[in-house]
Parts: sequence; C-alpha cells; structure tokens
Amino acid sequence: MGMREVEAKRKEWRAKADDKGAEFLGKHMIPVILGPKDRHYVIDHHHLARALHEEGVRDVLITAVADLRRVERDSFWFVLDNRGWTHPFDDQGRRCGYDDIPKTVKELVDDPFRSLAGELRRLGGYAKDTTPFSEFLWADFLRRRLKRKAVEADFGGAVEQALHLAKSEDADYLPGWCGAVTR
Repeated sequence: MGMREVEAKRKEWRAKADDKGAEFLGKHMIPVILGPKDRHYVIDHHHLARALHEEGVRDVLITAVADLRRVERDSFWFVLDNRGWTHPFDDQGRRCGYDDIPKTVKELVDDPFRSLAGELRRLGGYAKDTTPFSEFLWADFLRRRLKRKAVEADFGGAVEQALHLAKSEDADYLPGWCGAVTR
C-alpha cells in the first residue's frame, strides 16, 4: 500500500464527494472475491478502498470477480495466490504467510516504494499494464536499488532516480517497460 497514493485518492474524493460522489462511486467499483464465511476479499483498488474508508464512506459498490465461498479456508488462499488475486508480500518486499495478510484495508501498512512506483508510472516511467500487481514488481525493482530512508527523506529526488532506473536495460523485464533497446 502506498500511502501517498491513498492521500491522492482522498483528495480526489473530497473534490467530487458533494457534487459527483455517487457518480464517482458508480464508476469505481471495488473488485472482490466472495470467500469463506461470506466475507469479501478486495483484490484490487486497495488505495481507493482505503481512501474512502478514511473519508468515512460507509457504502461502496463492489463487483464479484469469483465466488469461492465453498472453497475450504486452507485451500482458499492457495487458489487466490495461484490465480494472481493476492500479493502476499510485506512492506519490505518479503513474502509472508497467508495468516499475515491484513484482514482489512485499515490494517494495510505503508510501503514507500509502492508510492514511488505509482508516481513513476504517472510520470511516464513505465506504461500501465494488465499484469497483476505490476506496480509491486516495479516497487521491488526500486527497493533493490534505492535506500528506503532516502525515499522517505527526499521523495522528489527518489522519483528522479527512479525515472533514470526505469529507462535502463536493468528494468527491461518489467511489465510496461518503455526504455530504449541498445542491443
């Protein structure tokens, strides 16, 4: 979760809430998996869901991507993982157990590299791609090349470095890469 992106979504919501809030919500349904015990598992738009939660929005529209209510709990997370519907990694980029996945959007923690990857895409560092969790792949790429403290202390400087790194051949395996091929 990139908290800078959450803040941007909150700002966007506040600008539209009074006049066009219902229309906005109608165009931004939250995709979920229907899971064990009739719970809904958010599989995308986490930043928007968190922003709306923090803004006190109590009702949102959802779209059910799959109904896995009959799947046993032990198999449920395995199915989600193998279908590309979950990204079980912590804010350090380390894979975590399914039991460690936050239960609510409120519990998601800030990963400054996810914010950096989001800003990098907005500035044209890479193209939007349909690969699930592509922003997290970029975040991990950046995490291995930049220091977290530097990103937190000087986000603008980190963005400049990220733009340079994004165009390098080191990044050519990442989804949405748009650097020049020199081979």
